[in-house]
Amino acid sequence: MSGGSGPLPYSMRDVGAGGAYNNAKFRHRSRLKMFVQSLATNSNKYRCGKFTVGKFLSLLMVSGLLYLFLHKSPEGFVPSEVHGKDVHNNNVRRAPNIRTFWRKPPRLPPRLSPNEIYKNNSLLQQSPSEWTSRQKKVKEAFEHAWSGYRNYAMGYDELMPLSHRGTDGLGGLGATIVDSLDTAIIMGADDVVSEASKWIEENLMKRISEKGQVNLFETTIRVLGGLLSAYHLSGGDHAGSGDSGIPASYKKANPERLLEVSKDLADRLMLAFTSSPTAIPLSDVILRDRTAHAAPDGLSSTSEASTLQLEFSYLSRVSGDPKYDTEAMKVLEHMRTLPKVEGLVPIYINPSSGQFSGENIRLGSRGDSYYEYLLKVWIQQAENRDSSLKYLFEMYTEAMKGVKHLLVRKTVPNELVFVGELPFGRNGDFSPKMDHLVCFLPGTLALGATKGITKKKALESNLLTDEDIENLQLAEDLAKTCVEMYFVTSTGLAPEIAYFHIEGNSEGGPDGGNKSNKYVNDIIIKPLDRHNLLRPETVESLFVLHRITEDPKYREWGWQIFEAFEKYTKVDSGGYSSLDDVTSIPPHRRDKMETFFLGETLKYLYLLFDESNTLPLDKYVFNTEAHPLPVMRSVEQASHSV
Repeated sequence: MSGGSGPLPYSMRDVGAGGAYNNAKFRHRSRLKMFVQSLATNSNKYRCGKFTVGKFLSLLMVSGLLYLFLHKSPEGFVPSEVHGKDVHNNNVRRAPNIRTFWRKPPRLPPRLSPNEIYKNNSLLQQSPSEWTSRQKKVKEAFEHAWSGYRNYAMGYDELMPLSHRGTDGLGGLGATIVDSLDTAIIMGADDVVSEASKWIEENLMKRISEKGQVNLFETTIRVLGGLLSAYHLSGGDHAGSGDSGIPASYKKANPERLLEVSKDLADRLMLAFTSSPTAIPLSDVILRDRTAHAAPDGLSSTSEASTLQLEFSYLSRVSGDPKYDTEAMKVLEHMRTLPKVEGLVPIYINPSSGQFSGENIRLGSRGDSYYEYLLKVWIQQAENRDSSLKYLFEMYTEAMKGVKHLLVRKTVPNELVFVGELPFGRNGDFSPKMDHLVCFLPGTLALGATKGITKKKALESNLLTDEDIENLQLAEDLAKTCVEMYFVTSTGLAPEIAYFHIEGNSEGGPDGGNKSNKYVNDIIIKPLDRHNLLRPETVESLFVLHRITEDPKYREWGWQIFEAFEKYTKVDSGGYSSLDDVTSIPPHRRDKMETFFLGETLKYLYLLFDESNTLPLDKYVFNTEAHPLPVMRSVEQASHSV
């Protein structure tokens, strides 16, 4: 009970020896009875000869009873209304009955404290909450984005919302359609589900057989990941689809067709693995010819080669064919054997030699999802966490120690925590540069600390180590910095890249334009880095941190970001546009709506405002394109999961 509540309706003498309340002590008592008892108790003080006050009162009571008996109504002392009889003569005056005097008042419980009153009121049916209303706004934004794509770019990879046309920059597989399908299922956007699934069923298989070059990584995370997630959420995986929390009434796609298309696409992508002389896959595949080749410089991005396993492993589970999982997992098994810098790795790897190339270490582009998938693949394959895949969590743990030791710094003057880069390895100079892409890390750190359950539950169950608590604090500190990258600009939207003022570093540059922001002197935004591509990483981390910490500030921050997207990137004719410069108002728009705005950014915002724990983080793992896939447990583990 809070200290601000009123005085308790009882004193300690009202509580019995056993510490329990006696409700009789709170029963209201007849005022007449209390008055009579009071006079009787003090009657010795008011004697008048031999005829005492007590005797007088007794005589008065007998006279009253005699009066009531003589004036008793034919129906007795109980009023006729109680028996369901009407009183036809309103002029008839009823005498008071005996129960009027001797009626016992109802028992009343002790008064409730304000906290108890709030708890009781929460059980009553409430009007839709503010967050439900805000979640609806996100759904409306998704439908607005889809309307622009459907009207001007249906079948193309991406929408150009200003010029009202489509463009194919991802291989021509209708990437926006596949990326959006599971978002539409989650939101209950039934019209979008119908339109997207119809296009996939009628066109995608043909597109796959006719199209040319695609990037292995982008096609796997967006198209294969999107197909498999929609397959699961549409009931294809009967073993676990009931855990999603998505209402059964929401429209779904045809899971059999989705799986058929997934296998056809994956069989062609497998050429990147089987055509390589090492365990590291080639970067590009010619779908039509079923051939694969390396990038022009012969190198693959470390993140791209190591961000395929969630999708291929799940496909093996649902198709019954182990080949997909076998080839994909060879990559991580091989990387396990390579030399590292305190668990950190360079951003390039050579598929011809199987060795890392160069010394550039960063958690931004080309490095980011390597660290993400070390953890998420370990989480996804729950049945092997303590056996064959234990090494993945060990690699993740070592890498996070390396991040804290080599890459984490604080700004001046206000000590924002950020993650920098080592462009020339551990012996080179530190760069205070952080891509927006790095803002995936707060969510990953939080997920690694609690494994998807709430912080409260993890603490109550004594599941958090000192290192887990430290990583969770780092996650919250980094999330604060990622959000300030938004709030420090004139538009309230983050740049693609930020630099930070640190002690002893003389590198300067322009600020974000919002002079009222406390951190305007901590963050530098260079002219070539001012663009915003509608990226999801910050709201992804806000979603995960809110689920784990249950701190409402993450929702508030997410809402402010959403409002800025609505204000500056929404195109009236449909769709949303990237921006060229977030530091100027009005910002110049870039004619492009990335597929991940529908597949990731709006999905994470929708789930951030969700009140029903849809897609719980201990039962689902999101691939790096925000496509949720179920945690794969053995039959025994599934029977014991909560």
